[in-house]
Amino acid sequence: MDAENLRYPRALERSLREALADTPVVCLLGPRQCGKTTLAKSAEKDRAYITLDEANYHRAAIEDPDGFVDRLPARVTLDEVQRAPGLLPAIKRSVDRDRRPGRFLLTGSANLLLLPGVSESLAGRMEIIPLQPLTESEKEFRVGDFLRSFLDGSIHSSVMLGEDNDFSPDLPLRLIAGGYPEPLTRSPVRARQWHRQYLNSIIERDVQDIARVKDGRELGRLLEMLALRTACLLNVNGLSKDLGLHRGTVDQYLSILERLFLIRSLPGWHRHPAKRLVKAPKIHLVDSGLAATLADLSAGDWLSRRELMGHLLESFVVQQIHAQAAWTDPDLRFWHYRDKDQVEVDLVITRGEKVWGIEIKASRSVDRHDGKGLDRLADQCGGDFQGGCVLYDGRDILPIGGSRHPAVPLRKLWEL
Repeated sequence: MDAENLRYPRALERSLREALADTPVVCLLGPRQCGKTTLAKSAEKDRAYITLDEANYHRAAIEDPDGFVDRLPARVTLDEVQRAPGLLPAIKRSVDRDRRPGRFLLTGSANLLLLPGVSESLAGRMEIIPLQPLTESEKEFRVGDFLRSFLDGSIHSSVMLGEDNDFSPDLPLRLIAGGYPEPLTRSPVRARQWHRQYLNSIIERDVQDIARVKDGRELGRLLEMLALRTACLLNVNGLSKDLGLHRGTVDQYLSILERLFLIRSLPGWHRHPAKRLVKAPKIHLVDSGLAATLADLSAGDWLSRRELMGHLLESFVVQQIHAQAAWTDPDLRFWHYRDKDQVEVDLVITRGEKVWGIEIKASRSVDRHDGKGLDRLADQCGGDFQGGCVLYDGRDILPIGGSRHPAVPLRKLWEL
């Protein structure tokens, strides 16, 4: 079955419908090809649809944004609106005259909030709904509730007898597949070709819409290097040296990749907020399938290239949790923890002063050392620490000897 006919449930569909019922402008933001158009069309089947990827519409929107907006139907979807950012002030002026809810449903493959003047022009008039590539739970045709269960503390120890091989045998396949709908319908070889063509099309088209880049190939080389360093601390000087580029150019390219939702920066957490600003972030590629292609990783590398696959797994889990947050609690913030003794926690989640921690292990067993980072984080937070767990490739939810935090099977990410 091809991607057009295979309709995955999107957990954010309810949020989209609710926003259209009370907000004049609603914008679905996320990577190109993550399913924004499909979701937008399913929200209201009789809504007019215009894509700015079509040359005639794009030209008209660029040349006369106010006239273009004035001639639009009463309720319309504008796809890939980042291609004509001048439309946004025109939409603001139109909404100021008529604030009926649901007038404009926008989709964008670049972070509009980082475009100059956009957040100011539509403040109070637009609701942003972040759409990610498919989560593993959505690929299983269910809404994922792992994050909700983790936050409210309802994941309890439940030691169960089962077959010795009852772990997640398909975990490496899930990492390599990623969450873009289209390549999920293809063989692994054809999926890798799709990923490469996908990146080429973004560099040739989307990058030029949001920034002036002389040589898009340099941007592609940087992303390939980041794929080999996903889930690692960002070292701009090292990247600059390895690529033979000026540090300022690397900083610019990193900003572009983040605006296009290809990478995610995870800041370092510190008990004192001011010190968080100076701690090095971790960089994650958003989609593990694209990262695997660029790093030349396959499912067969699960044992032979263990370190790289472990980093890929960490980025995969960060993405699953980040995506689930959109429908669980959009106010959550995400960090990593690393102290002067090199004690780490892969993912720190905060809501106000409350803190949770998740450690990620590729192994099928855990020991007391695996909970060391969570214990250190809990000590740092005191009464603000709400809970933690070690996600591992095992069968059961188990206590970890010498640690206050349980080991939880990775497959709970898509089974709950």
